[in-house]
Amino acid sequence: MTATIFQILGGLALFLLAMEMMTNGLKSAAGRHLRHMLGHWTKSPLRGLASGFLITGLVQSSGAVTVATIGFVNAGLLSLSQSLGVIFGSNIGTTMTGWLVSLVGIGFNIEAIALPILTVGVGLKLMSGNSRSKAFGEALAGFALFFLGLSILKSSLESLTGGLDNSILLQNDYGLPAFILIGFLATVLTQSSSAALAIVLTAAAGGLIPLDNAAAAVIGANLGSTSTAAISALKATANARRLAIGHILFNVVTGIIALTILPVMLWIVALLTDWLDMDANIAVSLALFHTLFNVLGAFIMLPFIPRSARLLGRLFRSKEEDSAEPRFLDNTLITTPELAVGAVDQEMKRLIGLTRGLLRVCLDREDLKPAQIVPKSDACLSLNQSIADYISRLRAEKMHPTTVDALTRTILTCRYLAEATVLAPALLQLRESRNMPQLAAISSDLDEYLNLLRSLVAADDADPESFNKAEKTYHILKSRMLAMIVRGEFSSIAGERTLDSLSSVRRLCDQWYKSLAWQPATELLNGAAQEEKSENRT
Repeated sequence: MTATIFQILGGLALFLLAMEMMTNGLKSAAGRHLRHMLGHWTKSPLRGLASGFLITGLVQSSGAVTVATIGFVNAGLLSLSQSLGVIFGSNIGTTMTGWLVSLVGIGFNIEAIALPILTVGVGLKLMSGNSRSKAFGEALAGFALFFLGLSILKSSLESLTGGLDNSILLQNDYGLPAFILIGFLATVLTQSSSAALAIVLTAAAGGLIPLDNAAAAVIGANLGSTSTAAISALKATANARRLAIGHILFNVVTGIIALTILPVMLWIVALLTDWLDMDANIAVSLALFHTLFNVLGAFIMLPFIPRSARLLGRLFRSKEEDSAEPRFLDNTLITTPELAVGAVDQEMKRLIGLTRGLLRVCLDREDLKPAQIVPKSDACLSLNQSIADYISRLRAEKMHPTTVDALTRTILTCRYLAEATVLAPALLQLRESRNMPQLAAISSDLDEYLNLLRSLVAADDADPESFNKAEKTYHILKSRMLAMIVRGEFSSIAGERTLDSLSSVRRLCDQWYKSLAWQPATELLNGAAQEEKSENRT
């Protein structure tokens, strides 16, 4: 019995190693093409579903696709709506493993094909000089080990079955919930729904568990696959956490549907296996059942993706996300630009305040890392873009020339603020360089420069005197650093990096100073109106 258990564990370990090799090899071989597929084939939920299915079918890992999708959502390359389609498609794609196990791995001389494939795969990996060929060789070797691991798993489970009284296992009804839990735990522990499915399919094919209980275990394995998304999203952005919740809800809803109509689905499976003239073995029936309920769930949920994305969008709202949402831009005012100008002014005041807050944090908060300011930067850039888009939608033909001039200045100020936001990490780099021992001789100049920047950032209006002092200090710092590099007191690599940060900060200072010259468009329009009245009186 002990030897059989170790055989089962060894077969499972080999299976997991094979899955990892296949996934890594195929991802490396496909390279940027997978990123292209995921990034560009998701324009609609249906296309997202198709790309999720294809990529998961290729790399044989829904977990890898889920983690990659979360990465794209984190980076803002995919919207929540697009990514939900990919996740639904990946659930269908993961059913390919069940078909491999049922059609090739069971009732077939596995070693007859696995060993030659392993030989070719290892040969490519060891002897090929091309990185893509090496990766393809690793994938082939993983494919072969997949079947060898399955063979060990199958023979060890058959051995275990032979040593037990099967009638006791089949006659005792432990209940569907127990088998759902078994499938769920098997996936969570192995972090691979494919491994859990292989165990369930081989156990069922060996007569260890009946069809309905095996189907319940398959549903449990499907639910367990959400653990990868949940773990990946723990420290991710709010959008990624929403995606993880969406993935869990989809699998739960799909599982409930499959469990509710389980007898009907198993009857349909029996009809289809007869109609398609498939081998009447339990593993094929389970693979077909797994595919059917995932396809059914995906097509039931697909029409609700936009609404689901909106509902999920209300979860995990961060302060930065709330700040990024426009509060005054009203679409009903687009046809009357003179009224819309007031709304734009209010948002501009918010944008300047947000950008000032970001720069202050970068100048004052100790031990701040660039990654920590990303949410604030994103909020500033998002609001900035919303203002620019809103202005571009105003009816230009109805605008007074003075209104056009005022809004032109606003757009220009948005550009200044956007560049200052993008350059904000340079402030952190300059502050960090201040602690370098090589720059101890000019630390007082650096402190003076940073203090001048603090004054500029805190100012409500453009102050030419402070700006000129900052410019003068910048040139002093630059000259002294260059002299230190020439004298060998400062390494050229570190010097170039610090000079780049210094130049970026100077550019940031210039953009911020220009933005302080902004005036609310309503004030400009009121001033122009009063001038016009005084001219009419004279």
